Amino acid sequence: MMLPKILASLAAAALLSGCVAGYNVDEMREAEGTGSPFTQALASEYKDLTVFEADEMVDWESADLYARKGLLAAEGSEVQPEVVNEWHLPDSMVDEFSTARSRLVTLLDASARTKAPEDAAIAQSRFDCWVEQQEEGHQLDHIARCREEFYAALERLEGMMAAAPAPAPAPAPAPPPAVAPQSFVLFFDFDSDQITPAGAAVIDEAIAASGSSGFSEFSVTGHADRAGSEDYNLELSLRRANAVRDALTGKGADPDGLFVAGRGEAEPAVPTADGVQEQANRRVEINPQ
Repeated sequence: MMLPKILASLAAAALLSGCVAGYNVDEMREAEGTGSPFTQALASEYKDLTVFEADEMVDWESADLYARKGLLAAEGSEVQPEVVNEWHLPDSMVDEFSTARSRLVTLLDASARTKAPEDAAIAQSRFDCWVEQQEEGHQLDHIARCREEFYAALERLEGMMAAAPAPAPAPAPAPPPAVAPQSFVLFFDFDSDQITPAGAAVIDEAIAASGSSGFSEFSVTGHADRAGSEDYNLELSLRRANAVRDALTGKGADPDGLFVAGRGEAEPAVPTADGVQEQANRRVEINPQ
């Protein structure tokens, strides 16, 4: 007599999961990218993958993956490529995937996002597509297409980044040694995006330093510790960065000169095991540009 009840419970859970995935997919269909040219292009690429998986392949799990990443990109977040060791990939291919991701991340962090946003977005979306299709392992033409398009975009980026610089002009008198801009870090309470009094004092220091040094632009990067899920911590880190951005704007900083990003738990100041609360990792870094 228990079997029908168990099957009914499993069916209800599957239905609920499908509803959540469908909600994200529907949101992604209507989303319009914001933020930098890169995040706008990345949102568009993830939208195409979302629609393909939902409408052509009827693969709601994959469609939901791309929809969630696309919605974050559409909000202006710099979403990271998929992490290789979080997927079930053939042992014989792990080295290739790891090397490919390393090449991609190196280019993205070396300003490919700003110098070639379209190709950077294509490379990242095709890498994620390649990983996802390879784990499924049964659509060989899709695997090959994602892989080929990833490497084509990657080679365009590497060629652009390695292009020979223009001839140097005649030497000019050496300028006075530049003073490196000071970075500012403020910390947050656990599971909070509220700026503490100590954090407000740090913001005041950043504003004062910008006035005396002439810097008018800041990168504002939020972080989280490893307590909680990766998705939640990414969202929390972005909320923290946005709270600091609003505080800087309220102190007179130019909103157009503030560049906001959330890194979640991906770049801890103090490495910890998963689930560990660490205040040093619950931070926002303000770096003059």
